[in-house]
Amino acid sequence: MAVSMAASGGAVIASGVRITALDAAGPVQVPADDPDALYRERESPASGAKAVAIWAQRLEQNPRDFESAWKLARGRYWQGTNALPEAERKTALEQGIAAARTAALIEPARPEGHFWMAANMGALAESFGLRQGLKYRGAIKDALERVLSIDPSFLYGSADRALGRWYFKVPRLFGGDLRKSESHLRAALAYKADSVITQVFLAETLNALGRKDDARRAAQTALDAPLDPEWSAEDRRYKQRATEMIKVLGPRS
Repeated sequence: MAVSMAASGGAVIASGVRITALDAAGPVQVPADDPDALYRERESPASGAKAVAIWAQRLEQNPRDFESAWKLARGRYWQGTNALPEAERKTALEQGIAAARTAALIEPARPEGHFWMAANMGALAESFGLRQGLKYRGAIKDALERVLSIDPSFLYGSADRALGRWYFKVPRLFGGDLRKSESHLRAALAYKADSVITQVFLAETLNALGRKDDARRAAQTALDAPLDPEWSAEDRRYKQRATEMIKVLGPRS
């Protein structure tokens, strides 16, 4: 374990550990690594993994720690969709579901647990075959509708955005509906019109509806939108999708 001496007060800092040191003024509390700061640097796999490990440890120490539970679920979602090798992603998403369920049980009237449970389930359904999709489709929809009933503005209307994706991805035989997809995505845009992710999802839905010019405009809006400081890691990936989509759509008809 790396140890260094602070510049003032002789406080000893050990990575990931809170230590009380002494100086002339008495005890000095040296803060542990900040998982929120680490998570902001999640495009570095080591930083994201360290944040997840801290939240997991805190939740193990206190099973009623709501903040650590939902943030762990969010971190597992990131790992399961971006940061881990393919062979490890399914396990991360399953762990994300478990953490989100814990959060939802601790604070059922808060949106975070329900939303990140749906997000992890949705990633499993989208990435790991029809069986996963059929297994989770009802639970995903229920969780997102619960978020809407609690706070439709949560994360810039992310429950509507995710429901828009649900109606886009689920086969029509099982409840999918492209027009409902568009309706939910436009409802999400009422909270953040320049949401990169929502505009990309809208572009894909509009393209599936055969409205290629509208789809191109949505994809271009995603490209032109500024990065959201809190979600820049995700925004960069979706801007790449918007670029690829514009190439596929070609020039305006």
